[in-house]
Amino acid sequence: MNLREITENHELEKLAEQATKSRHTKGRVYDADKCEIRTEFQKDRDRITHSKAFRRLMHKTQVFISPEGDHYRTRLTHTLEVAQIARTVARALKLNEDLTEAIALGHDLGHTPFGHTGEDALDRLLPGGFRHNEQSARVIEVLENDGLGLNLTWEVIDGIKNHRTAYSPSTPEGKVVRISDKIAYMNHDVDDAIRAKLISPNDLPNYVRDILGATPSKRIHFLVNNLIEHSLYIKDISLSPEVADTMSNLREFLFDNVYINQLHAKERQKIEMMIRLLFEHYIANPDKIPKEMLSENIVQSAADYIACMTDRFAQKCFKDIFLPAAWEA
Repeated sequence: MNLREITENHELEKLAEQATKSRHTKGRVYDADKCEIRTEFQKDRDRITHSKAFRRLMHKTQVFISPEGDHYRTRLTHTLEVAQIARTVARALKLNEDLTEAIALGHDLGHTPFGHTGEDALDRLLPGGFRHNEQSARVIEVLENDGLGLNLTWEVIDGIKNHRTAYSPSTPEGKVVRISDKIAYMNHDVDDAIRAKLISPNDLPNYVRDILGATPSKRIHFLVNNLIEHSLYIKDISLSPEVADTMSNLREFLFDNVYINQLHAKERQKIEMMIRLLFEHYIANPDKIPKEMLSENIVQSAADYIACMTDRFAQKCFKDIFLPAAWEA
């Protein structure tokens, strides 16, 4: 018996009944040799962390566009915070930590440059709309690995594709990531907004401080405990109703005071114009799209290419295409 089989047996013996066991995965689109050391979900985690798409998250906006300070979150640090929270919850509930981690690490691979401003711009341009969760699944199924995809398991793809509020993951591990994503971004976005002096700690509504806590660490501690305790009580993955309502109200506060105001209308218009002009350029010049992203659907290929860009690469492309080059002596 090899190490993978020992780990699979341990999952069957120790994990909760509702946990997803790696031995019972629904599998991959293409058959692949099993590893003697790692389970199927551990292999998926490693494929994600070694992908180019994962490395690009380092230079993609979370909320603040090209921040001057060193301590603002990026899409990569957000992803790591989600994975940390999700694994803590999964361990407490005796769910599959490896599956949880793989979903968490891959959930934002399809995010555009310039955060949700870039996503909104592509959503208006692409027929049928653009949603980053669906693009994340597209990255790992079609675009990554020079157009071959990562060939991940069904459970990981399902969790990544369904991590947004309006969607419903099929596994309890996917549900953990969906809520952990909200716990992470709502709290670190408050922290970054205070650091940027957009708001002060006293601007937070009283219900946030009274129910969730006065500091980011206290809020995360409270929310993680609530998620674990309520999930054990109802035998499903959910925050208690009162806490879920408070989280919803906090999200509205962030939209009104941070997400909308962080970039004033003129800056948002600049980003939207940049995305639109790049989109139109690549549709008119498909030979400029990398071969691994080029398909018969040129419009989709243009969207794929732009969505994969980092903030600084998108700015460089825009500069190279649309701004005159300086003369050199």
